[in-house]
Amino acid sequence: MAGPPPPGGGSFLRQGSSPGVALMRAAVAGGAMRLARRGARGVLDALLPPHCLACDARVLEQGALCPDCFGGLHAIVPPFCLQCSTPFEHGGEGEEGLCPECLLNPPPFERARAAFAYNEGVARLILPLKHADRTELAAPLARHMARAGAELLAEAEVIVPVPIHRGRLFLRRYNQAALLAMHLGRIARRRVIPDALRRLRRTRSLGPLGAEARRAELEGAIGVAPRARSALAGRRVLLVDDVLTSGATAGACAEALLEAGASAVDVLAIARVPDPGGEWDGLKARGG
Repeated sequence: MAGPPPPGGGSFLRQGSSPGVALMRAAVAGGAMRLARRGARGVLDALLPPHCLACDARVLEQGALCPDCFGGLHAIVPPFCLQCSTPFEHGGEGEEGLCPECLLNPPPFERARAAFAYNEGVARLILPLKHADRTELAAPLARHMARAGAELLAEAEVIVPVPIHRGRLFLRRYNQAALLAMHLGRIARRRVIPDALRRLRRTRSLGPLGAEARRAELEGAIGVAPRARSALAGRRVLLVDDVLTSGATAGACAEALLEAGASAVDVLAIARVPDPGGEWDGLKARGG
């Protein structure tokens, strides 16, 4: 039989000190890992000096933009339409916070947000991600999206990307919206269902089309995968895309999600075309 504890409660001290020792060891290990990561980044930067994501200029760290390229990005800040995020020129524009188009033809999604107004600067990031296998651009762009859509991410229960047709997916090998959605899911710790939506048929390029023609082209073109319906039912969904133009694609996706039982749909994009059908819409169309 074991004897009594030593005087002074040695057994209690040993038991009581264990959590403290474990915490100390965890802190030391965590510090060592942080130092190792910093060292690894330093070695990587020495071997492969970091360059701007959009040009060849040297920058201080990987995944950054040089001052000139960053200055070419126009963040969307209030005032803007509370539903579709179209930028307003002044605070008195719109009615009840909504643009004329949203007042006349309310979209099926509740709110849309975008990090930047679409222009040549942001196109130099989006088009390489979309067409030139620059998948490393998805993570830094997702961080900007998370900042712009913080409220939407906080309320989202499921994140779903806008789908591309399987033929285009075969040629491109990835869906840029799905890459963005996966990074946003990690940032916000939300579930991502990358294949919840499907392109049921191939559609024409929407670039040259007006808003009504875009909606007509997308009618019946997007559906929900049967196995995803239970995960969407009763949940608030955040729909992710690279560029929000007329809202036709986002609207078609939102309608499909709502029909499948989603309680509400919000939209988050890298960029918002401020004048659909205008100069920057043409630039987007030329990029594909």
